[in-house]
Amino acid sequence: MKKKFNIAIIIVAILFIIDQAVKYGFAHFDWNVEGPYMSLQLAYNYGVAFSMFSFLAEYLKYIQLVIVLGASIYLFNNKDIFRDYYIPVALLYAGGLSNILDRFTYGGVVDYFYWHYGFEFAIFNLADVIIDTAVVIIIYMQIRQSRKEKKENK
Repeated sequence: MKKKFNIAIIIVAILFIIDQAVKYGFAHFDWNVEGPYMSLQLAYNYGVAFSMFSFLAEYLKYIQLVIVLGASIYLFNNKDIFRDYYIPVALLYAGGLSNILDRFTYGGVVDYFYWHYGFEFAIFNLADVIIDTAVVIIIYMQIRQSRKEKKENK
């Protein structure tokens, strides 16, 4: 268990640092690049996904910290879940904590990937991709576990 926890901490630290470094570059330097399909363009998101709940902008950082604290308490009390899902959990923490730090540092989440080929898509960042990757891994693991249980019950 300690080895998995250490691996999770390393994953969180590396991805958090990379994400914050990229965001710092966009927030402080002119890293904007226009492309035919996708552009790199600085934008601040004061809400959550697709700017939902932006009316809570001032409070979201605290709400999200409470959610992280609650998740941490849950994982501490359910070590078996952490043991089985430590990689996606690490990804969720890396992306989530990085976006929360943005709210304290910049007043909103620093976004910069802008897909605009064929349709306009929301502007997002690396932390969002990391979080989405974690969700896909969890769904995959759940489907695999469900199939395994069905096979064992036959």
